[in-house]
Amino acid sequence: MFEPTLAAARARITAVNPAAYARSRNALDGAVTRLSPYITHGFVSLPEVLAGVAANHRVDAQHKFVFELGWRAYFRHVWQHRGDGILRSLHAGPLPEATYEAVLPLDIRQARTGLPVIDQAVRTLYATGYLHNHARMWLASYMVHLRKVHWRAGADWLLGHLLDGDLASNHLSWQWVAGTGSHKPYLFNADNVARYAPSHWHSPGSVIDTSYEALEALARQPEAVRSHAVGQAAEGVDEPLLSSRPPERSHAPRPQDVAGRDVWLVHPWALGDAPADLPEGCMLLGWWPTELHAAWPWSPRRWAFVGERLSALAPVQWRATSVELTDGLATARSVHTLAHPQVAAVLPACVQQRVPPDLFPDVDRLCPSFSSWWNRCTKGVKHLSDLPGMQALPAPLFTPL
Repeated sequence: MFEPTLAAARARITAVNPAAYARSRNALDGAVTRLSPYITHGFVSLPEVLAGVAANHRVDAQHKFVFELGWRAYFRHVWQHRGDGILRSLHAGPLPEATYEAVLPLDIRQARTGLPVIDQAVRTLYATGYLHNHARMWLASYMVHLRKVHWRAGADWLLGHLLDGDLASNHLSWQWVAGTGSHKPYLFNADNVARYAPSHWHSPGSVIDTSYEALEALARQPEAVRSHAVGQAAEGVDEPLLSSRPPERSHAPRPQDVAGRDVWLVHPWALGDAPADLPEGCMLLGWWPTELHAAWPWSPRRWAFVGERLSALAPVQWRATSVELTDGLATARSVHTLAHPQVAAVLPACVQQRVPPDLFPDVDRLCPSFSSWWNRCTKGVKHLSDLPGMQALPAPLFTPL
């Protein structure tokens, strides 16, 4: 479903139909782009995505497609200002924090709740490493508001299984659903599922086959809803084991690999082509940051997706902590990499970071809501060419109709 190549990412960009996306994006079989794994891991940037779409379609700065790219940029904006604060509730939710369980129930992890919409979501996640955004919202809402699982437990679990697991987008989306990052909890019912999902996801006669008023009451009661199934639960599935172990082809740092050389450091969030202006003979060195993988383990499917692309770029790969990497790079002439907030805290000081251009203008003060951020960063923007990220692209990449 997701070939880990730059050609596959570019083919998806070419296939985007923004008008169809705007009409059908809420449906599980709608015209969504499925570009998120490639964006998360740096195959392509938001400016490159928008430029590729605008080269084939008429898209203005207020188009729904641009608006949705804005959500990803907004979550990054919050991450930039709050740092690890996004891993804690931004404000109080419907119930006290202690109400919610810190461990996911086994029946959810094994897709045997008996509620079709939830079991299908979990099965799809394990089978593909991807979930439509609507399915993610249903899954999160069910866990938090009906089963009383703390949003952080659900967010951590989902992050490891998603090919596109981005810390800001994932965890802040869970907070939006939970009501700790929004004004009210996100709720859904069986009618919503029937409108946007295939028939085998439908859940008539279940606990969600009720009014939003009733669901609101359930969300604000401290007891978990135990009797929630449509009928007999289907046979469960085994959850793929999350691992923090980088591929076997990687090894501990060897200073002799880089002695006297210019180095471009390829990390899991910088999987695009290396910059064209690197020094002649520059070595591409792969780096698996072991502190980050220990904190955020991945599924085998995600390891394979990232590992195949990283190996294509950098045959020599080190698995190293920040200290180990610092020591290993001491003999290099220069070291550069693509800046990314995921690696910022563990990147050695000797590495010079290239900051990629943001699609939208920088907003220096934290905006409490997406709408306030959107209004500030698009004020005066009449054309796509007014966006900073579009101005930073090479001219041939952006030739709007």
